[in-house]
Amino acid sequence: MQQHCQNPNRRKVARAAGGRPAARSGAFTLIEVLVVIAIITLLAALMLPALDKAKTRGHQIACLNHLKQLAVCWHLYAADHHGRLVENLPATHGTNSWVTGNLKLAAEATNLALLKHGKLFPYASQTAIYRCPADPAHTQGAPHVRSYAMNSWVGSRHMENLSRKGFRTFVRDSETAAAGAGTLWLMMDEHEASLDDGWFLVTMDDSRPFASFPATRHQHGAGVNFADGHAELFKLRETRTPPGGAHVSASNTDWLRLKQITTTR
Repeated sequence: MQQHCQNPNRRKVARAAGGRPAARSGAFTLIEVLVVIAIITLLAALMLPALDKAKTRGHQIACLNHLKQLAVCWHLYAADHHGRLVENLPATHGTNSWVTGNLKLAAEATNLALLKHGKLFPYASQTAIYRCPADPAHTQGAPHVRSYAMNSWVGSRHMENLSRKGFRTFVRDSETAAAGAGTLWLMMDEHEASLDDGWFLVTMDDSRPFASFPATRHQHGAGVNFADGHAELFKLRETRTPPGGAHVSASNTDWLRLKQITTTR
C-alpha cells in the first residue's frame, strides 16, 4: 500500500537527475561572434571599392551635366544678344564678365553672391552648376563656389593683344564655325591649384604652358564643354604633368592637345 502511494513527482525528479543535459540557452559563443564579425569585415572590404567607384562615376556624370547646362546658358545668352557671346575677361580687366570672383581670395572663394553678379547667371538660375561635386577646394571649412573657367580665346578680343601669331578670338557665335563648334572648347574643370578668376589662359605662343591647369579629379582628367553644347572628359595622358605648369615643356602632349581645341588661325 505504501508503494502505491509514492509521490509521482519523485519519479520526475529522478528522471531529470538521471544525467540528461540541461537545455542550451540562445546566446552566441565568443567564437561565433568573432566569426560573424570577420565575415562582415570581409564583405565590407569587397564592397567598398565598388561603392567608391560608383561614387566617383556619379561625380563625373554630375560634373559633365553641369557643363552641359552651362553650355546651354551660353547659347541662350548669345541668342538674346543678337549673336554676341557672353563676355569673358580676366578679373584685372573688369568685372562685367560671365562670372565674377577670384577664388584665390578667401573672402570671394565661398561667396555665392559673386556668381549671381555674373552675366550668365540669369540663364543658369542656380549656383550649384558652377561647381564640380568632386572639387576638394575649401576655405575655412566651406567649399569653393566654382570649379570652372572659360577659354581665354572666347568672349573677348583680349588674347589678340597678347599673341602675334594670328590666332582667332571669338566674340560672336557665327565666328565659332571657323574652328568647328564641336572642337572648340568653352569651359573646363580647372585644377584648384591654378583656379582664380573665370578666365582659363591658354598661351598659343607657348610662353606659359598650362598657366591655367585642367583638373585631374576625374580619372586623371577634367570635364570640358564645347561650342556645340556637348561635354566630355579631357584626360591627361602624361601623369607627370605638374599642376600650374611651372616645368611643363612646350612639347608636352597634353599641352599640344589642349591648344588644338582652343582656337584656330
